[in-house]
Amino acid sequence: MANHDNDRNELLRLAGLATPMALRVAVTLGLPDRLSGDGAAADELAAELGQSPLALDLLLGHLTTLGVVERTSSGYRTTGYGANLRADAGNGLAGLLDMEAAGGRGELAFVELAHSIATGQAGYVRRYGKDFWADLAERPRLRESFDRQMTQRFSAQIPGLVAGFGWSRFGTIVDVGGGHGSLLAAILTANPSVRGHLVDLAPTAAGAEKELREQGLEDRVDVTAGSFFDPLPAGADAYLLSDILHDWDDEHAHRILARCAEAARPGGRVLVIEAVGGLGAQTEWDLVMLVLYGGRERRLDELRELAAAHDLVFDSVTTLTDQRSLLEFRIQDIP
Repeated sequence: MANHDNDRNELLRLAGLATPMALRVAVTLGLPDRLSGDGAAADELAAELGQSPLALDLLLGHLTTLGVVERTSSGYRTTGYGANLRADAGNGLAGLLDMEAAGGRGELAFVELAHSIATGQAGYVRRYGKDFWADLAERPRLRESFDRQMTQRFSAQIPGLVAGFGWSRFGTIVDVGGGHGSLLAAILTANPSVRGHLVDLAPTAAGAEKELREQGLEDRVDVTAGSFFDPLPAGADAYLLSDILHDWDDEHAHRILARCAEAARPGGRVLVIEAVGGLGAQTEWDLVMLVLYGGRERRLDELRELAAAHDLVFDSVTTLTDQRSLLEFRIQDIP
């Protein structure tokens, strides 16, 4: 009987929404930052933030149970554990949990998971009335938070992505949807003979141009503002798609690959860095991709099939980190 009770309680803990939402509300209100140092009393904090004093005290009580804040003689203050939720913690957690940032706003679409399972479509559209990318386009601060989140999420992976593959084989690499250019910058820095070209939407491309210039790479890299659904800069040796295809359903993934294939020179390569199903991809992220974008973490055979439709021949797969692999495709020779 005890085991059944333990199982029940563990499943209830996993399914409960009170704690994850309490953490998200705390971050959205900036409580871990505001309560650092000497902290503050609940009523003082409620007046400052425009919250209900009674309800805020209930929230702080649960955050105390979680160890995120602690009671003091004058109110509450952030613990060392809770400091991990500060905006300046450098771990990206605040951006993922803040409901006014891209990560936190996106995760709220999980209330539409049943809709996504029933239809195979993104729950984000059902919740917000527009898809994720349209939402970013209309909200500059949301776009900025997304770019920042992508840079932070990728940073720990970059050394492995750079060291695990022979990038120096290519004279020119086009980073398609390359964000602020952190991966491309690392590739160019480690391989002085390689030139780069980054393509992303205008607001992101502007940020990439600034960051690449600050790293002293302006003479070896071009930046183009544009969509990967439009024609790409032609004639490069390799076209890199890093964490791109899993954000899209098959229809849009085909369009992206078609643009890469038409732009690549004879003998050119298309390089796909993804978390591949069965090769390190986490099942949780399958659901994240589905709910936010209508995408998924595809398996190797699915990626090969997608590419083959555009005369891209699978050459190899290289495990770069515990989460991501690189699939190399070549343009099929025309007899």
